[in-house]
Amino acid sequence: MKSSTPLLAQDVTQNIMPRAALTRLAEAEIDLRLFVPVTDAPQFEVIEAGDKHVEGSGGVELKLRVRNFQVGQHVFPAGSKAKQIPMIGASAKTTETEPHLPDHLPLRLIPKAIADDLDEPLPEVDDENQATTVFSPDNRRVFCDTSYPWGTVGRVDTPVGIASGVMVGPRHLLTASHVIYWKRDGSTAWVRFRPAYFNGSTPFGEAWGVQVYYKYQVRGPMIDELEGRYDYAVVVLDRRIGDLTGWMGSRAYTDEWDGKPYWSHIGYPGHTTGSNRPTYQAGIALDGMDWQEDSHESMAHRGDVWPSQSGGPFFGWWAGEKGPRVVAVQSSRNARENNASGGLELVHLITEAMADCP
Repeated sequence: MKSSTPLLAQDVTQNIMPRAALTRLAEAEIDLRLFVPVTDAPQFEVIEAGDKHVEGSGGVELKLRVRNFQVGQHVFPAGSKAKQIPMIGASAKTTETEPHLPDHLPLRLIPKAIADDLDEPLPEVDDENQATTVFSPDNRRVFCDTSYPWGTVGRVDTPVGIASGVMVGPRHLLTASHVIYWKRDGSTAWVRFRPAYFNGSTPFGEAWGVQVYYKYQVRGPMIDELEGRYDYAVVVLDRRIGDLTGWMGSRAYTDEWDGKPYWSHIGYPGHTTGSNRPTYQAGIALDGMDWQEDSHESMAHRGDVWPSQSGGPFFGWWAGEKGPRVVAVQSSRNARENNASGGLELVHLITEAMADCP
């Protein structure tokens, strides 16, 4: 029988069994894109393809030469359509979505530490002249792990900047609304997602947004109370990259969980790793705003976050379930507290995006 109470971080390993990969994925494709301005008759040539040593295994390095391109001209990926999903309050029947653990990935309950040659201490944060939201001691740690569920989280790039996001469906990326570049014509600019991104390595390839689902267009950089209650968006990607990475489930947050350190967070902080390496922190407590409804609320927390961690998931584990569930995403920060955004409306947004674009 499933429990209605999520597990404390220290109890996860006692209640859920890790496992090795069940199968080997013999054939898979990953996508990488190169955008260059070209003439009417572009020419492409692979000029070198050779074996390379990559962390103890063989790899292939491809060099591409492009001729007849327009020097000194910008060219950008196509943007996405945007669809607003109406607010539903507390009337939604679906309060959760299911996680997916692929057979070809192992299940690891705590992310694997990075290799010694890549291990560098996080720098001290000077908060004398700025509002810091890293509460000493800094409990984040850098990790490098492509097993489930750690490979479901990755780096998000948009014209707004660098952010974080998590797969919540086969081609459905959950991130913060304020990291999306909202255009005046109702569409959005490009969104690029690279799951498990680490120091330039993209082990699952990349995918690009084709449609963005949202409840409220949050533009930032300042986020008011209303925006903080709806600061999430689901980006439908151009391919089912979630079949490779797996995805997290979701569950509607309830204030009954307030003050308990059930939650973990992953993101790509800019001030410590240059947004090039993910960090992980467990044992975070969320505190839903008392005057806001569970269906759409901002939650205060004292997890350690910094810009570019926006959109990173807050997730927990439940006994008897095969994967974690997201309850909120990182939204905003100030010197006193940090804020996440979630609730029933977040789950509803995911279900609508998955139903429209399976």
